[in-house]
Amino acid sequence: MASRVGDVINYEPTRCLTTVPHRGVTSLMNTFQRLFIAYRTNRRIVAVVVLFIGLIPSAAKAAEPDQPTWKYSPELLRPFWQGDTVEGESVLFISNPATGKATAAVLFPIQEIVAVRNSAGDITYEPGRDYTWTPGSRELVLPAGSRIVSRTPADLRRPAGSQKYQLTHRDGNGEIFFGATLEYADMQTCITYKHPPANWKWPLPKFDAQALPKTVQKLGSKQSLSIVVLGDSISAGANSSQLGNAPPYQPAYPELLPVHLKAALATRVDLLNLAVGGTATNWGLMQIDQVVAAKPDLVILAFGMNDSAGRSAEEYQANTRQMIERIRETLPDAEFILVASMLGNRDWTRLNHELFPQYRDALAKLCEPGIALADLTSIWTGFLELKQDWDQSGNGVNHPNDFGHRVYAQVISTLLTE
Repeated sequence: MASRVGDVINYEPTRCLTTVPHRGVTSLMNTFQRLFIAYRTNRRIVAVVVLFIGLIPSAAKAAEPDQPTWKYSPELLRPFWQGDTVEGESVLFISNPATGKATAAVLFPIQEIVAVRNSAGDITYEPGRDYTWTPGSRELVLPAGSRIVSRTPADLRRPAGSQKYQLTHRDGNGEIFFGATLEYADMQTCITYKHPPANWKWPLPKFDAQALPKTVQKLGSKQSLSIVVLGDSISAGANSSQLGNAPPYQPAYPELLPVHLKAALATRVDLLNLAVGGTATNWGLMQIDQVVAAKPDLVILAFGMNDSAGRSAEEYQANTRQMIERIRETLPDAEFILVASMLGNRDWTRLNHELFPQYRDALAKLCEPGIALADLTSIWTGFLELKQDWDQSGNGVNHPNDFGHRVYAQVISTLLTE
């Protein structure tokens, strides 16, 4: 099925609840059935039955096991461009069909490899046995017998018309393989490594206390901060392992942000995430009442991926300006972070890829004290010059994986605290 402008491959899975009751719950259900039979013959038992029904939800809840949670670590949220270590950078090893050699590249020249793990984080691979590398290079190689997952280019293709969405490859040879949940994460490997001082030539965010003065002042004085996020499926958490309900259960960037700020600044941060998959700036204009009702100090507006299927930069800018103005009619002190989106897969014909830098520049023109730009477009431009889309893609076309969600949080948090 072909996608529309406002419905460009935005996956919103629902979590599955187990249909097999816990043993304690099963016992309660059997007891209830016996009581109900007694009720049919003696209606005076009805009070007992009603009381018992009221006990079932709390008993069932008590029997449920604890939900797995992601383990926060400040190193994971340290900006990848700072320091001498990159934590858990994701790659996908691709095997050359002609040579059989499987390789992947990281962002910076490697001085030392600290750890190589699968995306779930429950398997640690061994140097020599599972991978090799040359100091000073960015490339890792898989020797014969490696346990690390690799794929061929053909594995990341599907026949035309064989998938739910139309993902025609730019070369016309079938479609890009679409990962609805964690299919790409299952193929990817995470590398933690040390490198020389970073030589990153693309624009990076910088902390400026005057860019978001009210927000920075609140955080600095440990006052509580209220944040509302309005955006598309990227902000809704699509392809994060938490939403996929699988290890390492990492939240998407909106939920990472308050966790990181609380840990770094020991202050209260409340988040309301209003993002919905398949949406664009025109939809955002219809959500102003919900945003205002939450009385946020800071609003994060994160659109662009779906707009890029056909909305001009001028209209995109006008919609964003109107969202800001309408929110400030009621909340004049509200401040804003405008997110210039990550890039979609350049091999996908559906997106107008030239629009992403135009959108970024249009957002930059709206910036003033109280309005700041989170430029993920430039970050992803660097990623795609140094690596491949499949290295940090969550679904193969237009969502980030866990590493990408952390980069989103790194960029935004840099605007808020030194």
